[in-house]
Amino acid sequence: MRETTQHAARLLERAQTGEAAAALAEAEAVLRAPTGDLADGPACMHFVRVVAHIAQADPRGAIAAVEPMLRAAEREGSGGWQACALASRAWQRLRLGEADAAEHDADGVLRDLVAAEMLATGEQEPVAAVNSRVAIAIGYYELRLYELVEPQFRSAYEMSRADGEQNGNRAMWLLNLAEMHLRWALELYQINRVAEAESHTAEAECYAVRAAGEVCGDDADVWRDNALLYAACSRADRDDPAGAAADIEHYTGRLRERGFNLDALATSRLFHAVALSRSGRTEQALAVMAEAVTALRPDADWLVVASTYRTQAVLMARLGSRDAGTTLAYGDTLAAALWRQRLNTLHAARTLHDLELLRLQHEQVARAAELDPLTGIANRRAFDRAIELAGSRPGADRQRTAVLVVDTDKFKTINDTRGHAAGDAALRAIARALVTQTGAHDLVARVGGDEFAVLLPGTDEAAAAAAAARMVLAVRQIPDCIATVSVGIAVGTAAAVERTLHRADDAMYRVKRRGGDGVEWDDAGRTGLAA
Repeated sequence: MRETTQHAARLLERAQTGEAAAALAEAEAVLRAPTGDLADGPACMHFVRVVAHIAQADPRGAIAAVEPMLRAAEREGSGGWQACALASRAWQRLRLGEADAAEHDADGVLRDLVAAEMLATGEQEPVAAVNSRVAIAIGYYELRLYELVEPQFRSAYEMSRADGEQNGNRAMWLLNLAEMHLRWALELYQINRVAEAESHTAEAECYAVRAAGEVCGDDADVWRDNALLYAACSRADRDDPAGAAADIEHYTGRLRERGFNLDALATSRLFHAVALSRSGRTEQALAVMAEAVTALRPDADWLVVASTYRTQAVLMARLGSRDAGTTLAYGDTLAAALWRQRLNTLHAARTLHDLELLRLQHEQVARAAELDPLTGIANRRAFDRAIELAGSRPGADRQRTAVLVVDTDKFKTINDTRGHAAGDAALRAIARALVTQTGAHDLVARVGGDEFAVLLPGTDEAAAAAAAARMVLAVRQIPDCIATVSVGIAVGTAAAVERTLHRADDAMYRVKRRGGDGVEWDDAGRTGLAA
């Protein structure tokens, strides 16, 4: 699986560096390989599909690709890939909502992001862990919830540093953090919270300098110039504005020569103007902002647009423009409203997070009450509740359900000759052997000291007999364990599952009376099924 995940990591990089169509085609070929069905295959390859659609500016395609990814991640039991799917869906919904008000669903976006954050916690597979943190960070970033973005990017960085194989350029997360603090500062400047803004530019500089020192790979020179440009922008509002202005010009020029897309660095013009103005060159700063206004695209980020016009108005006001005051007053009112909206969204996100955490803690307590502490499988309480639920569901009088009662043979001998620790080890091994022979919707429970019961919903006689035979064989094959099992089987409707349990129990005792290590049906005439 590690090889497949590494393959997916390489395809993710290709999808985000201009080869989205090719990465998509290769991922879909891998997904179809086992059965021919695109819905099959590993979750990591489904994530390549999601990212490829995002890279091709196809949010609807990305959202559609999330559903099979979620099913694959659930099959694999991967919280990290589930988190990637939910977080990606969240920020693609945001993109759709920006273009079409009918698609706006802020509550759904927050629910997905909070659920993703919970699922990502504890993920051990490095590629899934890093990508889940990054996807969550992007979602919160789109919502301008900077306080929630930073811990996600920091986690991605630490994980990348711990496992260099799954990410060749961990400095990108440091660059993301630098950019985030610069944007946070821009927004604070809009509402005249200058001291706070300057604290965030100082943070941005720390991250940018670290990134410049840690870049690696084929594009290291470009990433380093990008990092040093961010560092220069970070110094524009502090103690050396003249030096910052010179560095911004220098690194912008170098990136332009390298063919780097400077639209992604539109904020550098704003900080360049600030640096020029603070070093006494207001007219030059105004010329930079005039160029910035002209360069704004129709789909430009709203914060860049607002900051560009506001910075231009501030500079014009310093040069005596009367019209600039009106522009600033309107801009300040709008910025204050947007900041309040941000705080409300942050409060909603934190409230949802706390509620989800309480729900998960409640579920953990409930699960713990229904788990056998020795074997880690369901206990008698969980089995009794499953039987009660099976009999109360709609259609219970029509659904076939098999019940297996499994009793351990020679368990007393193990305890008497090898001690209780050996007996406990044997029970744990037997529980694992039984569980591995059942499906995702079946239930194996320890219902007594050395007795187990198995519920197989929707299972007929042939499938139940096959499962029981596998269980007997699996227990025989446990290394260094003399224990075997006696299995009684009964099949009936779900509505009568309690009676079926008693019949299976009677059948199990018949196996015990003839020596154990076999299978018996509840029907006295159906003998000879010993495995």
